[in-house]
Amino acid sequence: LKPFGVFEDQEELIHRLVVLDKLNKLVKEWIVELGESKNLSPSDLEEVGGKIFTFGSYRLGVHTKGADIDAVCVAPEHVERSDFFKSFFVKLKHENQIKNLRAVEDAYVPVVKFEFDGIEIDLVFARLLMPTVSANLDLRVDSCLRNLDIRCIRSLNGKTHFTQPKLQTNYNVFVPERGIYSNVLGFLGGVSWAILVARTCQLYPNALASVLINKFFMIFSKW
Repeated sequence: LKPFGVFEDQEELIHRLVVLDKLNKLVKEWIVELGESKNLSPSDLEEVGGKIFTFGSYRLGVHTKGADIDAVCVAPEHVERSDFFKSFFVKLKHENQIKNLRAVEDAYVPVVKFEFDGIEIDLVFARLLMPTVSANLDLRVDSCLRNLDIRCIRSLNGKTHFTQPKLQTNYNVFVPERGIYSNVLGFLGGVSWAILVARTCQLYPNALASVLINKFFMIFSKW
């Protein structure tokens, strides 16, 4: 696929990292500013944190050239969902590098969509019931999900479950390529295909990719 320009070059990959770093800084600034407006003490403001986590094809390292980035903004307990769609939306609106900004609050998983310096980003929100969100926070720890709003749990599902494959197989063999998919168009979605591939990898943990393709269609044509 490389001769056909399917994948990004190193410069484009670095550009994505730069954009994500800028977005992460915006999130931290916003959380501190919001804390000030809600009268948090200076000592608390120094510790509140906040972080952007990626998931989906970008997190797995199988995104194609020009693909968007799925990410979740994880904030501490003083930040409400309404703040994300109001004050943070306004903050993004004032950034010169951000274009095509729009909010979809009534979606199954509410999201803010925008282009940041040419990179399309779908950003969802999750509020954790803890005073700080540290840089080394591990969202795979189940305690993070306790007593959360259902919309926050849905936002975190993409990060905590679907991009952390626990397979008894070679990860490089598992990672999928994009092809015929899209639940919007009536096909299986990317997550669905990934689960089917993961199951095949579990059944044949030492198989090469060429063998797994054959086994995949053999298994699911008879399932």
